[in-house]
Parts: sequence; structure tokens; C-alpha cells
Amino acid sequence: MARNSFPTGLTERQLDDLAEEAVARLADDLAERVFASPPPGTGDPAARAPRPVPALNRLRILAHLSRAIERRAHREAADAVRLGAGYPQLGEAWYITRQGARRRWPGLVFAAHPSTRPLPGGHDRNLGVNTDPRTYSVLLVEDDDADAALIDAALNEHGTARDIHHVHDGVDALHYLRDPGTPRPDLIVLDLNMPRMNGRELLAVLKDDENLLSIPVVVLTTSSAPGDVSAAYHQHANAYVTKPINLDDFLQAVRSIDAFFLEIAAAPRRRP
Repeated sequence: MARNSFPTGLTERQLDDLAEEAVARLADDLAERVFASPPPGTGDPAARAPRPVPALNRLRILAHLSRAIERRAHREAADAVRLGAGYPQLGEAWYITRQGARRRWPGLVFAAHPSTRPLPGGHDRNLGVNTDPRTYSVLLVEDDDADAALIDAALNEHGTARDIHHVHDGVDALHYLRDPGTPRPDLIVLDLNMPRMNGRELLAVLKDDENLLSIPVVVLTTSSAPGDVSAAYHQHANAYVTKPINLDDFLQAVRSIDAFFLEIAAAPRRRP
């Protein structure tokens, strides 16, 4: 474990030992309070004697402590963001990478009020040729909630009018698209690797459906395999974009998709 640059005279091993002792004391104390105490109103002195706590009961207490730590960590991360921290600092504090912090606390940095980290590389939204003032609807088909939060933030930067509906797989996407009570999206942003119905299967269905085939589809995925790229275009995807690993590049890629398909390119007229 790499040592973090935090002001302490203790070694990482010493910090680990202190944390182990603190958790053990807290777990034992809670286990005794919850499981070892006799039921209220018990008159038998033998029944009032402390009872040993089984290992499974201590494990149950540790499960509650683990969830409490996760909730407390989220609150502390949010406080750090409000004071100006970004994902690099959150990752360093939690002993993970910046990308790991982004996945653990998706959208936290961009959701701060006031924002502590504006989306990078802002540009003038008034340069596009599409001047239609209405809200544009995007169907985001993405099973990774962290990536979905970033895509949502990038599409909605600077208060632009984007109505984004997020589903986690192709089955839910088809339910949404074929529901007569839902609006037809102007753009579908599609991941490939998803449970139940993946992006390849959904793309084939979309382009074989007379009512859906004209909706532009951009594949946004981690795969850069030539076979996946060729298959997507063979199934008439409108564009194929590989998700960059770098956060700023990822946001720029989403912003470029948004700028071209929703502001520059002429879109098919919505059907009633």
C-alpha cells in the first residue's frame, strides 16, 4: 500500500493496526449490547448473566458497521468536494485511483453546489447550425451507473436543454421506445456490454424496426475491438466511439457527440 501525503507521523502499518483495534473494540461492544444482554424483564438471575456472542452474530454487526462506514465515507467525500477537492484527492485519501474514486462516488464532484470542478474545455454552444429551441431527448442505454452519471453531466453542462432517460439494458430500452406514452428520443447513446440484451442485439432490433430505425444511434463503449466496430457499422450504427480512460477525454468525447448530433446535424422530424 502506497503511503499518502497526509500530515501524520505514523506509518501505514501503524495506521492499519490502530484501525483494526478500533473496529474490533467497536464490534465487540455493539455485539454485546445487541446480542449478549438478557431480554428486558427477565427475573431469573441465570438468564441475566452475560451470554457469549456467536461468531455469526459478530459478523452481522460487522456488516452493519461496513454499511455505516460506506455512508459516512460518502458524506465525508461530499464535504471534501464542497471544500474544493476533486477525484484525484478523493482517490488519494481512499487509497484508490482517480478513476476508482469516480466509480465509487459517481457524479459527486460535478454535483457539488457550487460546482467545484466545472466540466473541462467549455465551448460556445451558439455556434451550431441547429437553432431549434426545444429540449432534445436522449435515451442513454448504459449499465454502468458511474459512466451514466458522467454522460448525463456532460450532456447537461452549462444548462443546455437535454432530457435524458437512462436505462440499464436493451430490454428496458425497447420497453421505453415501444411505450406509446413516452417521447421518441432524438438520439440513442448505446453501450455494447450489458446484461439481458446487450448493445449488439439491441442495435439489430432497432435497425430492423420501421418505427425506430431512423433514430440516430451512437455506440459509446469500452471495446475497441475491430470486430465490434465493424459489426456496429454493419448494423447501421451512426457512429462508434470508444470510451477514453482519461476523465477529461471521456467528457470531451460525450460533448462532441452531443455537439454534432444534437446541434449541428439535421435530425429526422419527430413522429407524433
